[in-house]
Amino acid sequence: MQIVETTNEGLKRAYTVTIPAGDIAARVEGEVKKIAPQIKMPGFRPGKVPANLVRKMHGAQLHQEALNTTIREAMDKLVADNKLRPAMQPAVSLGEGYDEGKDAELTVELEVLPQIEAPALDGLKLEKLTVPVTEAEVDEAVARIGAGQKSFTDAKKGAKAKDGDQIVIDFLGKVDGVAFEGGAAEDTPLELGAGRFIPGFEEQLVGVKAGDETVITVTFPEDYPAENLKGKEATFDIKVKAVKNPGEFEANDEFAKALGLESLEQLKTLLRCQLEQETAGLTRTQMKRALLDQLAAGHDFAVPPSMVDAEFEQIWAQLQQEAQNEENPEEALKEIEAEKDDYRKIAERRVRLGLLLSEIGQANGVTVSSQEMEMLTRQAAQQYREQDRQRFVDYVRSEPLAAAQLRAPLYEDKVVDFLFDKAEVTEREVTKEELQAAIEAEEGAAAAAKPAKKAPAKKKAAAAKDEAPSEDAAAPAEAEAEAPKKKAAPKKKAAEEAPAAEAAAEEAPAAKKKAPAKKKAEG
Repeated sequence: MQIVETTNEGLKRAYTVTIPAGDIAARVEGEVKKIAPQIKMPGFRPGKVPANLVRKMHGAQLHQEALNTTIREAMDKLVADNKLRPAMQPAVSLGEGYDEGKDAELTVELEVLPQIEAPALDGLKLEKLTVPVTEAEVDEAVARIGAGQKSFTDAKKGAKAKDGDQIVIDFLGKVDGVAFEGGAAEDTPLELGAGRFIPGFEEQLVGVKAGDETVITVTFPEDYPAENLKGKEATFDIKVKAVKNPGEFEANDEFAKALGLESLEQLKTLLRCQLEQETAGLTRTQMKRALLDQLAAGHDFAVPPSMVDAEFEQIWAQLQQEAQNEENPEEALKEIEAEKDDYRKIAERRVRLGLLLSEIGQANGVTVSSQEMEMLTRQAAQQYREQDRQRFVDYVRSEPLAAAQLRAPLYEDKVVDFLFDKAEVTEREVTKEELQAAIEAEEGAAAAAKPAKKAPAKKKAAAAKDEAPSEDAAAPAEAEAEAPKKKAAPKKKAAEEAPAAEAAAEEAPAAKKKAPAKKKAEG
């Protein structure tokens, strides 16, 4: 096999690889001898079918398999001999005019990961903003639970319902005078002002009394789930069967026991821990962004364009999806389109940080253990239907790229924790509002390439993801296509989810995953 380098510019590499026809033919012959004893053919005893007949029956298939296997081995040799660290899967194509019996002429194009020196970790300084949980916040949390555990008692006879009261109704919905499916119910409790029914429904029932019968008119929202009701005007025949007043909430041991706890103090302890965890999460976000800002400011090296493209496409797809949820989708799309270059800079920053964190992790022995990986896989499998969970586990175990993607966020967290331990950390108590402001200020600094104007939800979502992506962030779509289907779940805006960026993998999966030839190589 002959390998000739044709391009070596920056992070781009290209090669021509010539695989002798004899190597491919020898592999075919080996396969013929291997399967011949298993072939059955009328007129021949088992295992006695002549090799020439085996070739006639299965030659095309055997040649194709031999060609693809030889090409994969050639790619492994190319990567190993040239000590390459591919950023993405190499693009491999077979020369025009190839036919059985000829040498296979391949062209290989790829981008490699940059050589990065692990930075010195001396001098890292971080400020940890902490928010103490006050007794008033705990009491508010107890009150919120109490609000969800409301009890109602019958109002005085003839009392008119007001916001906060509960009414019990029968209703029948109609569109154009015809009752529609799912539009009728009896003895339905409805808390006025809670906003649980479509807009305009509850408001028209303020002032009703037990025994009243009335008809209200409402318009279903344009985004209502039922297609046949979107934007439609409907009437509802209402019969009021009872009006109830809310009971007074009292935070005491009896209330806590009704929730399955021993005492009010135990409830408060649990809520205090929950609030501390929430603020600790915000504190970590603030520290992590400050850390990434320091790393980004001190390192500027070339990154593979293909990785930037993949990261940008991920951000861009998210932005476009979120734009559809804005009040004016067309205007939102125009706004993000005008700032497309800014988002590409964010993608480049994320890729650079991902590679840098990966280098720091490798240089300092940060790893994800097999036990941790098994736990991650089992946890991830829980989001699939029960009958598909083992299939997902097997899929992750057999696909290095899928495993790397699953491992990536935990690996990033471990590298970040390692850097936290190395940094000189000072603590300062602040309010929750001050902590949020600090996070937004760091978010703005990270996305400084963007215009200094108020960012819509879409842009904040991208900035919130302005962390370190994975070397394997751009997984091919077909990898997910093979995985079991997830159960349907409502989608949230990324700004609400505050998604963690995909972490830098311990090594580039592209270097591990064998690169098949393009379609042309199949014959």
